[in-house]
This record gives sequence, C-alpha cells and structure tokens, in this order.
Amino acid sequence: MKLIIAEKPDQGSTLASIFKHKRQNGFIEVFPNELFPDGAFVTWAIGHICQLVQPEKYQQEWKKWSLDNMPIIPEHFEYEVTKDKAKQFAVIKKLVTDPQVTEIIHAGDAGREGELIIRNILRLTNCRKPMKRLWISSLTPNSIREGFKKVLDESDTRNLYFEAYTRACADWVVGMNASRLYSLLLKKQGFADVFSVGRVQTPTLALIVKRELEIENFKPEPFWEVIAQFLVNGKKYSGKWQNDGETRVNTKELAEKVAAFCREKPAEVSEVQCERKEFLPPLLYNLSALQADANKRFKFSPKKTLDVLQQLYQKGYVSYPRSDSRYVTKEEAGNFPDILGKLSQLQDYAGYFPLPIPSIADNKRYVNEKKVTDHYAIIPTEQIPNVERLSADERILYDLIVKSLLAAHYDKAVFEYTNVTTLVDGRAMFISKGKVQIAEGWRKVINQRDQDDDPSLPTLAKGEQGKTAKVDVKESQTQPPKRYTEGQLITLMKTAGKHIEDKELEKVLAKTEGLGTEATRAGIITMLKDRAYIDVKKNLVYATAKAKILIEAIGKEILASPEMTAKWEQKLKEISEGQASPKQFMEQTKKMVHHLITSSVGQSATWVFSKEVSENFTPGKQRRQRRAPAKLGPCKKCDGSIVDKGNFYGCSNYQNNKCNFTISKKILGKTITQKNIKLLLSDGKTELIEGFTNKDRTFNARLYLDEKEHNLKFLFGEGVERRKSESH
Repeated sequence: MKLIIAEKPDQGSTLASIFKHKRQNGFIEVFPNELFPDGAFVTWAIGHICQLVQPEKYQQEWKKWSLDNMPIIPEHFEYEVTKDKAKQFAVIKKLVTDPQVTEIIHAGDAGREGELIIRNILRLTNCRKPMKRLWISSLTPNSIREGFKKVLDESDTRNLYFEAYTRACADWVVGMNASRLYSLLLKKQGFADVFSVGRVQTPTLALIVKRELEIENFKPEPFWEVIAQFLVNGKKYSGKWQNDGETRVNTKELAEKVAAFCREKPAEVSEVQCERKEFLPPLLYNLSALQADANKRFKFSPKKTLDVLQQLYQKGYVSYPRSDSRYVTKEEAGNFPDILGKLSQLQDYAGYFPLPIPSIADNKRYVNEKKVTDHYAIIPTEQIPNVERLSADERILYDLIVKSLLAAHYDKAVFEYTNVTTLVDGRAMFISKGKVQIAEGWRKVINQRDQDDDPSLPTLAKGEQGKTAKVDVKESQTQPPKRYTEGQLITLMKTAGKHIEDKELEKVLAKTEGLGTEATRAGIITMLKDRAYIDVKKNLVYATAKAKILIEAIGKEILASPEMTAKWEQKLKEISEGQASPKQFMEQTKKMVHHLITSSVGQSATWVFSKEVSENFTPGKQRRQRRAPAKLGPCKKCDGSIVDKGNFYGCSNYQNNKCNFTISKKILGKTITQKNIKLLLSDGKTELIEGFTNKDRTFNARLYLDEKEHNLKFLFGEGVERRKSESH
C-alpha cells in the first residue's frame, strides 16, 4: 500500500477525488484501483508543519539578546513540529509507520519549498521507506492521473531538497544574527525596536529607501514650453517649440520672447516623418508578470493575487501558480485547441472566435522547451469553470489568464507614428507628434490603457503653408521620481540585477530571476509591511523612518545589496544541480556573519541619523501598546484632537462629525514633524524650519496657524507672509 503526502488539505482532497475513496480523520483512504491495486492513503501537511528550532534550544544562553553571545551558529541544524500543527503531524507519523504502507509518494508542490516541506516531515518521522515523487503542473484529473503513472525517483529531486534546506539554514543564520546585531546596536542609539534583517528583505528594502530619499531630496526646477496652434489649409494641429532637440526653456523671458516672435506669423510644414511599429502579443504569464498586471489594472496586492491564484489552481482551473516561466512545452501546446474550443462556448469569450491564428504549436515565442524550467507558464486548464460561480476576484484573474492565451492566437498590433516639423517665419522650429492605430491585432483581446497616447494628427505634407493661429507659454516644474506601486516592487525584485555595477554578477542575478523567487516575493513585501518598514497607501509604497534608520546603519555592508543575493543564488543553483557543496556554502555564510558582526560593531560609533528621521521614528512597543494614534493637540474646528493619519494630520472626530480640519505633512518639500505640529497647536507656531523650496528659491521660516481662516502661513522674523493654504 502507498502513502501519498500532499502539501495542503485541499490538494490532498483533489488528488484523492479521481478515485473511489473514504474520508477519515486527517487522511483519505483510496480504494484499490488500476493505479493503486492495493489502495492508498492520502494525507497532507498544512504548509510548513516543521520549523527550524529557536536559538535557546541549542544553547540556553542564546535566549538572551547580547552582543557577547554572538555569533549564533549551531553545529547541526534541527527542525521541530510547530505546536499548532502537531495534531496533523501525528496523523502523518502514524500512517508513515503503518506496516501496510510500503512506499511513500511525495506529492508536495512541484517546487523547492514543496520539496523541503514534505522531506522535513519524513526526516522527523525517521522514515526509511522507499519514496517516489509526484511532479505535476496542474490539478486536473488528467494531470493527476498522468502524474501518478510517471512518478519520479526520489533521487531525481534530491538536490533540489539540498538547495532548499541549505537556503533555509543560511537564511536562519543571517536573520538570527543580523536582526539581533542591528537591534542591539540601534537600541544604543535610542531606537528601541526589533530591526528584522534578512538576505532578501533587506536588499529589497534598500532599493525602496533609495527611491524614498530620491523623492525627499528632489528639488523641483521650473521650466517653460512654447506651444503653438497652427492652421494649415483648413487643418488644425499644435506643436512645441524645439531648440537643439529640447522643448523645455529655462527662463520665462526667453519663452515669452519666442512666443511674441511667433504670433500671427506664417507657418510651413518643413518635414513629415512616418514610421510604422509592430507590437507582438504579450508573452504568457508567469507569477511575477501576473502579479504586476493585476496590481496595475485592479490594485491587487501581490499576496492577494497569489492567494486567489492558489484557489483557482486547487479547483483545477489554472496551472501551477508559482511558475517562473512564460513558455510552454510542445506537449502542453497540443492541448490548446481543446482548451480554446471549450472557452469559445463561454459567453464572455465567444466574441473572440474564430481565432485569427488557429495554432501556435510551432511559434517559439510561446512554445519553447528550453525556456520551461520546473513548470510552464500559467494557463487555463481543460477544466473550464462556470464563471458565474467564481468569486469576483477569481473571475478577474481567470479572465486575465484566459485573455493572455487568446491574445497569443492573434496578429500583431500595428501603429503609425508621425513626427511633423513646422517652421514659423522660416526660423522657429516646432515639433508635433501623433499616433494612429493601423491594425488592432491582439489589442482586441487585451485593451491597453495608453495614458501617454499622442493625439492623432491631420494628414500633412511637406511644403504645405498656413499661419500660426495662437501661441501660449506653459509653465511647469520638473517632477520627482515616482513612488513604486506594489506591482512595480515585484518587477523591481525580479530585475534587481540592474542595480548592481558588476556585470558578471548582474548576469547571474538576471539568470536567477533577481531577489527572492516567484513563490516568496509577495511574502517578502507582506513581511516589510508587517514589520513597519513600509506603508502602502493607495497602492503606493512609502519607506518609514524605521526603514531609513536600518538602511542608514547597514550602509555599504554587502547585506543591503543585490550583489550578495547574486552570489548566494549562483551557489544555491549549483547545489540544486549537484555541482556545489552545501557544507562549503554554510562555511562561507558563517564567515560573512563573523565579518558583519565585527564590522558593524566597529562602525556603529560613527552612525549619524537626521533629526527628522529620529523624530518620526515610533518604537515598536509604543506601536503595539497604542491602539489609537497619539493626540498631538486640540482640533481648531471642533472638540476633537489632531492625530497623525499617515499622509497628513487630521481630526480624530472625522468619523463622528465629519470634521475636515487637516494639516499637510509635507509643505514645499519639507516634512512637518509631529513635534512641530504639537508646537503649532499649543503655541501657535513651529520652531524655525530650514529648507522650504519654492520654485527657484530656498528659504527658512516658522509656520503659524491663522485660526480664523484655518490656514497655515509662513513667519519670517517678525513679518508674516501668506502662502498657499496647507490646512483647512
């Protein structure tokens, strides 16, 4: 009799569902059948049933957080069963040791983590029975049946387990030591909190903090553009004045001078350039691409996308969700006609049929065995759902996946881009750009939102003449870098190689798919939120004061850079391929931790943190104890209190009486600290704040509150100057 161990209860149920079976407590009994003549038991883990033990389990003195006790490096690593999952572990152990069971079928997720989860359970049960490996990419009845017919030998995936085990142990060593190290050193600097540090989360956080500082330190600069409206042979269009390829003018005087010169002057079309561009349909989805798209279009967090996708996978409607490939095999492509035939019967998709391209079986853009790793792209399976019964979120993701497959069977989209040069009075050059769709192609299926679309231009020919009907000067400011969205964070982690200077390491990181894996990136972002390193507001990512403090402290240490990840990933990949030694890798990790401790302890005396960051830091204990935000002072409109609401300061009574009194947190490039808000509300004015930036000048001033108008004003010495309203 065989024992099948799945990774999750739902997957266990799905694996058993294709056979006659009887549900028991914690497992399912499968009756004898063609594949299992003696019958089988199906049981399951509940994700990570086992975890690496805490430091004090190795040495009692390691329980105390002390620099004297570091580094914490066990001679041998031990796993234990987590308390809340002990009951299910007992069920598995009883089945493993059952004399009827002669062989184990490892049916964890077909990936690195799945390999680790089930093998760790078998290690803790002291299992010595032979093992086979079920390796499938979808949970449809056909895939399950074929998978059981073609189970792999235990040795086929053993190196993948060595890689996952080594990765877990190395991450434990780095996390335990670095988190304690920086928490203790930063506590001496007055920052009492747990500063969690990790091999993947910290380089990711460093990239987020880098962008945060770029935004904070950005000084906007004004520029002007001269925009003319032309009338040529009854055709109207507009253009921007261009000089040496640049449309921006640095002074208002010059812009006004150009505009004055051009008004009511003759205009002639001096050049017309047309270029056709063809756009192929997007590749099929892997997890990162789907997470980025779902976030961009529907504001789904990466974790939400993965969770919903997992539901669709467990119901058998889509293939394996954690895939890092955007290609399929010939065998899989052979199933497309059947899948598409069933999809054509659904009302939502009937309008896209017949497909312009009946088959993509020979199209290497999608069908490429060499680019399929452990799993192929995320695609709909032959098991088509009743879409009306899907949840709203499931329907959104299923629709994206279906349309990616449909679009692959459509022709390219074709656009014509036109650049028109217009000369005013034979001297001033204006440029006009336009875009026209020539062939819709795959965009019929996936409607792209082009926010920066160039307008359509009338048909113009070189030599046509007319006049300048109107000329305006438009004033603008340079804009700071944009904040990352959660979806862009996923892409940022995947392409982190672009942020390192060593070209060889950049190639390695590109090959190993950047920071983290398809399976772990969403979890890393969630972890950064939970540990108060980032705030996500309206899908935009903000680095907190805590994040800035940690990254400032780590400084140039390799721990905060993608370089270390590149080197680690290279070695771990070699372990999974049987070309490198786990023992040697752990020795290198231990050396790195020793260096980190010595180096950071020495450098900590030189750490300097800005006043602004220090004042905005909220210790973890205060965050946990304080259910309501701290009251900074009385509201000036009602009997409420002003509290920190994230992006701004506002009244605590908003929910009760809709009091809309607010104060901006950022004014002319400066963050207004809680300390200054307290002074503003109690004394009527802040302390002197340095570095306000308004257009082309920087100035220092106090802020004071005009209580009649509920407006903030600047106080220069004894004089008062009214500025833009920043509170109401």
